[in-house]
Amino acid sequence: MRFVDEAEIRVEAGDGGNGVASFRREKYIPLGGPDGGDGGDGGSVYLIATENVNTLVDFRYSSVFRAQRGQNGMSRNCTGRKGEDCYVPVPPGTIVYEADTGEKIGDLTKTGETLLVAKGGFHGLGNTRFKSSINRAPQQTSKGSLGEHRNLFLELMVIADVGLLGMPNAGKSSLITAVSSARPKVADYPFTTLHPNLGVVKVDDLRSFVIADIPGVIEGAAEGAGLGLQFLKHLSRTGLLLHLVDVVPYESDESPVTAAQKIIHEVELWSDDLAEKPRWLVLNKIDNLPDDEVDAHCQAIVDALEWDGPVFKISALTRQGTQALMYAIMDFLEQHKAEQHNQQQQELPGESF
Repeated sequence: MRFVDEAEIRVEAGDGGNGVASFRREKYIPLGGPDGGDGGDGGSVYLIATENVNTLVDFRYSSVFRAQRGQNGMSRNCTGRKGEDCYVPVPPGTIVYEADTGEKIGDLTKTGETLLVAKGGFHGLGNTRFKSSINRAPQQTSKGSLGEHRNLFLELMVIADVGLLGMPNAGKSSLITAVSSARPKVADYPFTTLHPNLGVVKVDDLRSFVIADIPGVIEGAAEGAGLGLQFLKHLSRTGLLLHLVDVVPYESDESPVTAAQKIIHEVELWSDDLAEKPRWLVLNKIDNLPDDEVDAHCQAIVDALEWDGPVFKISALTRQGTQALMYAIMDFLEQHKAEQHNQQQQELPGESF
């Protein structure tokens, strides 16, 4: 399936049904009075986050969504039927903007969450509503109001706990293949990943997290070079970044230190928030080094980068060190969630007596 993370759609809520002017006409009741019913409300349009939808590609083929119009009122004080609401499924992580103004309308992050994007029209009133002591036979009615029509811009930002960051061919796809059931394309040439891939890492029976692999970032990505600009935004929702570095770059004269510095520079240019996220250095492909040279080679990279954060040495191909890395990630995420929960509890207002 083609991965699409941006789309424009049009939503049209239903108009409200009109009220009706009617009078009771029955045998032996010559002055039955007004009995015109109200119309029904127009249907509204909602976006709903759906688990089995993971891309916006369907909106390339169907981009207009309409709710049903409310039914007109009827005689005998019968109210018209309400128009059916229209529910449009979108992937969790979809941000909704007003296309004409750029105003953010909402953000759907959880499965089953709904967002009202076009409200249906209000029903019109039948002539029964206008009956009074001085107007016993009103002819007056009102029409239903128009439903909202809007052009929307949808932007998908994948929801993952951990994001993989690195140059092309750093081994990101190999890592997500080694630790999860995801099967992205893996090859010995750059740019094999053309769209984000998500994998669920199951640490044990009760603990798991989601890891995201995006296309490799190259120099100039923040200015639009390569695919990095298009997909760096998908890392903004993650709680932890893994910066993968190939300790022995394949067919490249560029040193691991230079490659890592370029990534750091592009992330800082792209977003201060992304640059400030927790980031771990993962030195990959240590299987390409002699065993007695691994520690010294990796330490030289760490020293040159002046890296003061966590460092892991792994081989995604042979899975050496990957299990320890996954357990460390799980512990970090659980601790981070516990800290957030405690902070939220402290910010709650105290009870007043």
